[in-house]
Amino acid sequence: MKLAQRAAGISPSPTLAIDGKAKQMKAAGIKVINFGVGEPDFDTPENIKLAAIEAINAGETRYTPAGGTVKLKQAIVDKFQKDNGLEYQLNQIAVSVGAKHSLYNAFQVLCEPGDEVILPAPYWVSYIEQIKLAGAEVVILPTRQENDFKLTPGELEQAITPKTRVFLLNSPSNPTGSVYSREELAALGEVLLKHNITIISDEIYEKLLYDGLEHISIASISPELKENTVVINGVSKAYAMTGWRIGYCAAPTPIAKAISDLQSHSTSNPTSIAQAASVAALNGPQDAVYEMVAEFDKRRNYMLERLTSIAGITCPKPKGAFYLFPNVSAYFGKSYQGKTINNGTDLANLLLEVAEVAIVPGIAFGSNDNVRLSYATSLENIKEGLDRIEKFLAELQ
Repeated sequence: MKLAQRAAGISPSPTLAIDGKAKQMKAAGIKVINFGVGEPDFDTPENIKLAAIEAINAGETRYTPAGGTVKLKQAIVDKFQKDNGLEYQLNQIAVSVGAKHSLYNAFQVLCEPGDEVILPAPYWVSYIEQIKLAGAEVVILPTRQENDFKLTPGELEQAITPKTRVFLLNSPSNPTGSVYSREELAALGEVLLKHNITIISDEIYEKLLYDGLEHISIASISPELKENTVVINGVSKAYAMTGWRIGYCAAPTPIAKAISDLQSHSTSNPTSIAQAASVAALNGPQDAVYEMVAEFDKRRNYMLERLTSIAGITCPKPKGAFYLFPNVSAYFGKSYQGKTINNGTDLANLLLEVAEVAIVPGIAFGSNDNVRLSYATSLENIKEGLDRIEKFLAELQ
């Protein structure tokens, strides 16, 4: 039996691989501190769970329109108006099985073989695989830590070719936590409009911002940019609803329709019960979100202070999401009991094996000098995990 070339070329997710190995060790009775997973450690708020139960009891367990219920689409339209100053019609919204699915659908309807997609690095691990599955070519555009891992207009301009079809923007960023300002987005947008390049803007971490920052969607900069942008979002990160699998996009009508049509022949509708719960998430009180963000902020500050106090480790302060992306290259070339650390992957493997701490090597995100740590775990775990990391690094020769 022969696999199709597109299937054979898929690389497994390094983040899920690390998380899976950590869970196997935990099942074996080992207390692993897991900084690898990108998932809030809070429970879904009660009003959202109650809405799902009410939907079940009301018999909302049948097919819905492929692109989402009218109630959920209206809640999304209202959210964009209230939070982002963006006006969309119901037919410009498509609800999918998680934001990852929304991204996949967007690449599928926008990209063809021979097209190029500009992807700033560091990047979320699934972007590359999704672009490849759409038949397009990935153009990786490295960013610099000294610029907070943000792209400049000049760097973007140099990467554009006649084949460039899409630019992928992720702000707040996974894995770096960097956030673009309105002025920075406007400058990038000017370049993209000049070359008529479509923007896919992944804004899944929109509500997880710190230091008084306001989220700015690039689609809100101007009407012209809105017409050139597909905004991706969802309920998983902000509302601790990762397992509910509801994402959505807002886009010009032809793109939204194409996504809904594509989805009608793949997954059909997202789960009806999860859609009802998502209406409650978007329309209901936001207190639980604010509480989560406040707790994430405490963890961010503690983890950053501890990490950067370790000799050789540098890390910009993340402005959003729940990750730190420290540079650990000062430890390359060192060894532990005869095992040499040549890169971030070696360091991550030894940390898990010896210190029983799970982190994700930066090569998964396109940056070999870094590793990613998630602070979506308790402060108690963070303290113990950093104690173990500090002890392990001090023992390297």
